Amino acid sequence: MGQKPITFLRQVVALCAYPDLLEDDKFPEDAKNRARRILQACGGGSIGAYSASPGIEIVRQDVAKYIEKRDGGIPSNPDSIYLSTGASDAIVTMLKLLTSGEGKNRTGVMISIPQYPLYSAALAELAAVQISYYLDEDKCWSLDVGELRRAVKAAREHCKPRALCIINPGNPTGQVQSRQCIEDVIRFAAEEHLFLMADEVYQDNVYAEGCQFHSFKKVLFEMGPEYSSVVELASFHSTSKCFMGECGFRGGYMEVVNMDPEVKLQLTKLVSVRLCPPIPGQALLDLVVNPPQPDEPSYATFIKERTANLDILAGKAKMTEQILNTVPGIHCNPVQGAMYTFPRLSLPEKAINAAKEKGQAPDMFYCMKLLEETGICLVPGSGFGQRDGTYHFRMTILPATEKLKVVLEKIREFHKRFTEEFS
Repeated sequence: MGQKPITFLRQVVALCAYPDLLEDDKFPEDAKNRARRILQACGGGSIGAYSASPGIEIVRQDVAKYIEKRDGGIPSNPDSIYLSTGASDAIVTMLKLLTSGEGKNRTGVMISIPQYPLYSAALAELAAVQISYYLDEDKCWSLDVGELRRAVKAAREHCKPRALCIINPGNPTGQVQSRQCIEDVIRFAAEEHLFLMADEVYQDNVYAEGCQFHSFKKVLFEMGPEYSSVVELASFHSTSKCFMGECGFRGGYMEVVNMDPEVKLQLTKLVSVRLCPPIPGQALLDLVVNPPQPDEPSYATFIKERTANLDILAGKAKMTEQILNTVPGIHCNPVQGAMYTFPRLSLPEKAINAAKEKGQAPDMFYCMKLLEETGICLVPGSGFGQRDGTYHFRMTILPATEKLKVVLEKIREFHKRFTEEFS
C-alpha cells in the first residue's frame, strides 16, 4: 500500500542479514551496535541459525522490558514470553492448546461478531465450537457483558466454554474498547472460569479523541489480586501493524499470565514442534520493542517517521468516516483505531432478491458489482459475520491519502448508481 518502511528497522535487519555491511560508513553507529548485539545472541553469530523454540533470549528479555514500561512497571517475565511467526501463529497455537473433548464436552471459544476470520477458520480446523457474541454497532461496536452472558449460557447446552477472545483495537470494526469495558470483561472471565485471549496487535493505532489503548494485562493487575492471581490470560502483539507494517517479516509474540506450570510445559512442547519463528522477524521485533533512544543518532529520524505514519493513518481514518457518511444508504461509525472501517449498507429489496437469485449474500453481490465496475476490492461483511438482516463491507484505510480519496469518491458514485439501478 506504499507506506514507507521505518529506516532504522530496515538498516539493522540489513546489517544482520549481511554483516559485511558493518564496515560500511553509510550506516549509523547505533544501528551497527544493535545488529552486533542481535548477532551475538544468534547461534554461530548468524540469523541463518535456528534459535531456541520460544525465541532468542535477549529478544524475549527486551519484550518483557517493553511490556513493563508500557504497563507502568507491572513485572513481565521473559520465561512467559513466546516469540511467534506473526501474531496469527501464536493465536492458533493457543487455540490448539485449549481445544479438547467430544460431543457436549468439546471446547467452546467465544469470538466477537464481526470477527477476524482467523478465529473461525482455526476453530473449524480444530473441531472446536465457535461461540458467537455480537458487538453493538449502535454504540460504536462496543462490547456488552450482557451479550457475553447470553452467548455463554446458550453455549453451555452443547459445549464446554473455555476461552474468550477479544480483539482490541478491533478488526474489522476499528473500535477501541474503554477501560470500563475491559474491567467488565475480566470480571466476566473470572466468574465463568474462561481463559482470556487478548489480540492487541493494533495497540499503537488509536486515532479518535477520548480513546486510549488499555492493555488487558495492565487492567487485570490494577484490579488487584482477586483477579490478577486467578484470571488466565494470553496477549498477542505483532510487527505487522501499527507504525511498522512489516507483515512479510512474520514477527510477533505472546505473553502468558497465570498459566498452570504443567500446561505451560505443554505449550513449550507445542511451539518446539515448529522449531522456531523466523529469525529476521525476531530481529525486527527486537527493534520495535527496543527502538532508538534519545541520545542515539537514529532517534530523531525514527520518531519523525513513526509519528508521520501514525498521523497519516489518523487523517485517513477521519476522512474515510466523513466521506462515507455523505453517501445516502451508507452509515460509517468513527474509525477509532486499527486500520479498517466496517460501514453498514442499506440495500434496496430488488438488489437483495437479485443476490438471492445468484446464490450470493447481498453484500457479496454488492462488492462483486463494485469490483467489476470500478476495480475496487472490498470484503463483504458476510465474510466476517454480522447480525441477520444487516449488510456491511470492510475496507482498509491504508492506501495513500490521494488514492484513498479517489477510492472513496468512486464508492460514492457506484453506490448512487447501484441504488438507482435496483430502486
